[in-house]
Amino acid sequence: MFMLDRLTDLNRRAFLDGVKTFSPAVPATFSWGLVTGIAMAKTVLTIPQALGMSLAVYAGSSQLAVLPLFAAKLPLWTILLTAAMVNLRFVIFSAGLAPHFAYLSLRRRLVLGYFNGDIIYLMFQKRNFPTGFQPGKEAFFWGMASVSWSAWQVSSIVGILLATLFPDNWGLELAGTLALIPLIVSAIATRSTLVAVGVASVISLIAFDLPYRLALPLAVFAALAAGTFTDVIAERLGLRRERSRDNAPSSSTPRLGDTAQPPGKAPGGAPENAAQSAAETAAETARAKPATSARSAK
Repeated sequence: MFMLDRLTDLNRRAFLDGVKTFSPAVPATFSWGLVTGIAMAKTVLTIPQALGMSLAVYAGSSQLAVLPLFAAKLPLWTILLTAAMVNLRFVIFSAGLAPHFAYLSLRRRLVLGYFNGDIIYLMFQKRNFPTGFQPGKEAFFWGMASVSWSAWQVSSIVGILLATLFPDNWGLELAGTLALIPLIVSAIATRSTLVAVGVASVISLIAFDLPYRLALPLAVFAALAAGTFTDVIAERLGLRRERSRDNAPSSSTPRLGDTAQPPGKAPGGAPENAAQSAAETAAETARAKPATSARSAK
């Protein structure tokens, strides 16, 4: 983590910019972490186990997904497979961030991957940073990551320690989900993103009853394919429009039926400029002089 007193002025401004950028998402993150903490505390996990899971896993979806499996005392491989399926989207997130931080050491990239999250990834990609090293880019990421991690852990720990104060019929899970919807809507900035969100919603509903939470990775891959396909179609349509404009006849091209004009003449028969007009006049005068001299001799 960055220490503000050790940062350059540029990195300090970028870090604070990241903090400011993520700030609107803090209420949603806090509510979702609170729900996850309460759910962990009300299952078969002890308080130390729930605290350790919150700090080590740091992934609300997979934490909620495996809790019923713990309660059912299913084999460990089933629990790990379910968590892997739910968190498979982070492979896509990592692939998206790799061009930006490939210059970092493996250890630093692993730490960065732990602190990454859905909202952080969306907000980072929305900035359209150029790939490769750029001053302030990593500091901006850590500004968002520090706020996100802090909000999540505080809310999760509060939920774990105070779970008995929250009745089961309060519907906190629904409230946490609803809090995330405005963030998803605000991330829809392009047509391809809109298509991806629509396809993911439909696939997740259709595949909701599949085992091992397979609906989530299926929705992620379907959204990725739909968004990519939409970008390809939009790019091809854009190229066609450009070619149509390039092949369209310009206003200076003669049209069928137009009277051809002699070189150096404007459409109305007037010379193009004064110098050319003077030259033509001088030539006509020179041609007329021999004829005049001949008549005088007679």
